[in-house]
Amino acid sequence: MSSQTIFITGCSSGIGYATALELKKRGHRVICSARKVDDVERLNKEGFEAIQLDLARSDSIQRAVAALLKMTDGEIDAVFHNGAYGQPGAVEDLTRDVLKAQFETNFFGTHELTNLLIPVMRQQGHGRIIYNSSVLGFVPMRFRGAYNASKFALEGLASTLGLELHGTGIHVVLIEPGPIESKFRQNAYRMFKRNIDAENSVHKSAYQEIEQRLQQQGPVVPFTLPAAAVATKVIHAVESKRPKLHYYVTFPTYLFGFLKRILPAAWLDPILRSV
Repeated sequence: MSSQTIFITGCSSGIGYATALELKKRGHRVICSARKVDDVERLNKEGFEAIQLDLARSDSIQRAVAALLKMTDGEIDAVFHNGAYGQPGAVEDLTRDVLKAQFETNFFGTHELTNLLIPVMRQQGHGRIIYNSSVLGFVPMRFRGAYNASKFALEGLASTLGLELHGTGIHVVLIEPGPIESKFRQNAYRMFKRNIDAENSVHKSAYQEIEQRLQQQGPVVPFTLPAAAVATKVIHAVESKRPKLHYYVTFPTYLFGFLKRILPAAWLDPILRSV
């Protein structure tokens, strides 16, 4: 196995950080990114090569890619698009601006970054574009409409890109985790409090339960796995000669992937409403 150069977004904690650690252990050159300068400095102190990147800002993406390519002499073997956040809230409580902000980070920023790296991969004749999607990229969950929509969109875009890049030596991969131990829930709670008017919503009672769950420490649902479980799939996607298009992570992803294939919507929807 030869060493590869891999760029990872969203490395401050959780899946991005665990994946960076595991890839580095295997001898790969990992270049991390994080939105906050403090996290970038911490990663650098830990021995990573790290750069600042805010996916919601086009100028930040442009600067990050320029810095990345300068560090790598214009080459990059793989990118792992992990940077994202979840905006809880019922669809009817999501303003246009709140939904737009969700897409700026989870979809548009990721897309812009991809398009800046594709010409580099085309010129060198190989590359891996790996997206961290979600089980919520192919089945929805109540009160997760913004996140569901961003991941559904990402799956459609990635699948199309894979068709268009066939024969170029560039492989497109979707990682689809279910519940994973990370700071995702804490970040989601912060966004919920910032953007959702729970007191004046018809969903006020449901929101009370959601807030309790978002503030709970440790896993809140069965079959939660550590972030390293995702890293294992990313490693296969990076190192395999023929990576898969889809990598499921956690039992719920396998379960709902199976149920979506075999059940009509009229049967599947009641199951999803009960989750």
